[in-house]
Amino acid sequence: MKKLSAVFLTALLFAFSPAALRAEDSEVSEDSYDEVLEDFQRGLEHYLGKGIAVQDYAKAFALWERIAVVYEHVPAQYCLGVMYFKGQGVRQDYAKAAYWYAKAARQGHVSAQYNLGIMYCNGWGVRQDYGKAAEWMAKAAEQEDADAQFQLGCMYEEGKGLRQDDSNAAVWYMKAAEQGHAAAQCNLGNMYSDGQGVRKDDAKAVYWYRKAAEQGDPASQINLGLMYESGRSVPQSLSAAKEWYSKACDNGLQEGCDACRKLDECDAE
Repeated sequence: MKKLSAVFLTALLFAFSPAALRAEDSEVSEDSYDEVLEDFQRGLEHYLGKGIAVQDYAKAFALWERIAVVYEHVPAQYCLGVMYFKGQGVRQDYAKAAYWYAKAARQGHVSAQYNLGIMYCNGWGVRQDYGKAAEWMAKAAEQEDADAQFQLGCMYEEGKGLRQDDSNAAVWYMKAAEQGHAAAQCNLGNMYSDGQGVRKDDAKAVYWYRKAAEQGDPASQINLGLMYESGRSVPQSLSAAKEWYSKACDNGLQEGCDACRKLDECDAE
């Protein structure tokens, strides 16, 4: 059985974290600041249904649209992108989602930069363009966004929008892996296992597989099982291999179920 890799993601972030929604992250005049902040927070309450009787996307959209247009409020622009993409409080429109993500991304909003990169990667609302996808992903990655760092690593490894470069892929996987990104940890483990873009080092491969496997990443659970089955940089142990294969199976990965079955057949013989 071959090692598994974490695949290049195509999902957008819909982050409503404090970092994505810092209402003060916009150049608003002092006279208007309190009003804009209040409207943004009211929009957030309507969007999330917190502190009000009924969740109301339409009211959230109206509040955010006003401050996004009139005051160029960056978090509100990002939120409009999310709402247009998901069709919340407004008719779904990928082109308008891309428009608002681009407005926020050009002003440095990291989640908007990431999402705009994904839009270009998939051709959602814009002409598909891997070069522009890589450009926006790099901007987000340079702001320490772990998802963007992982994506950029994938783009370097696969040669999507960038010249194929295993060394750069490993650099970006490492940056994301050190932030706890399980998919990046899995792919970094593969690079150490194969000597791809880094010096071959089975001990480091096991280290990163284990980091991801303990977070429930099924591909890494398979890969760690393979290391135990073959005794690469760990004591050979079919029982440990089966334990990790079983975890991958429980997490919905058919390869894990097949590997468990194969070991059971060997035991029966």
